[in-house]
Amino acid sequence: MYDGKKNTSYKIFYSALELVKKKMPNEEKSALDIWKKALENITPQVEVKSRRVGGATFQVPTEIRPDRKESISMKNLILYARKRGGKTMADKLASEIVDAYNEQGGAFKRKEDMHKMAEANRAFAHFRF
Repeated sequence: MYDGKKNTSYKIFYSALELVKKKMPNEEKSALDIWKKALENITPQVEVKSRRVGGATFQVPTEIRPDRKESISMKNLILYARKRGGKTMADKLASEIVDAYNEQGGAFKRKEDMHKMAEANRAFAHFRF
């Protein structure tokens, strides 16, 4: 949403859900269920935070609070939808939702990268507090 344009963002979201329904006609789920599943697929469980211990800075993996998980996944979905090619924002958002539902696309890759980073820095988990 730009500049508090809530009505515009509602129109974009609901038209994107209509487009999702058209793109996936053989799916027995409703468009809202597809969106929920897509959001679930791109929701990260852990993230890395920089922690300064002594003179060194470590990337410490930490679990994410549930409200932050939701906001991160929505931000990523919107961010990668904006970067996508397409005519309207509704088209871009619909494509990103379908990709997230099928476990592909930019937002899903971002989640995978976050998890890989946390896994790589698992040795520093004891610095968490």
